[in-house]
Amino acid sequence: MPGGEIRPAVDADVPVVKAVTDAAYCHYIERIGVVPKPMEADHAANVAAGRVFVIGEPVIGLVVIEARADHLFLDSIAVHPDVHGRGVGRRLLHFVDARARALGLCEVRLYTNAMMWENQRIYPKYGYELVEGRADGPYDRLHYRKRLG
Repeated sequence: MPGGEIRPAVDADVPVVKAVTDAAYCHYIERIGVVPKPMEADHAANVAAGRVFVIGEPVIGLVVIEARADHLFLDSIAVHPDVHGRGVGRRLLHFVDARARALGLCEVRLYTNAMMWENQRIYPKYGYELVEGRADGPYDRLHYRKRLG
């Protein structure tokens, strides 16, 4: 399976975190009419805060997560287009579940843009249920949660 171990990102990974994120999300700009939030993130700050975990040498995918009081928030998941369909995203989603459990959290939450319709097929396959849709500025977001057993 591609990618090897999933590990915390380090400062030296910041440029590739940005590059993989941009590659994963840039094709949505035209569709949604704005730059997707993950492309505008402060990647250096997220890495410094220990929120970014990467897979691959070189990095081919990543997640940005944040532990909150009652859930783990999956802020972003990005897989380089060159490795789509090879199980990298699945491994990252399983990692997120395991991380939540290790932190004693029973739920993972995320949101996605309503115009990223591919995600509306993917997340339910991994146990996420749609909670609500709501606008946040120029973004029409669908909020999902996954309760961990």
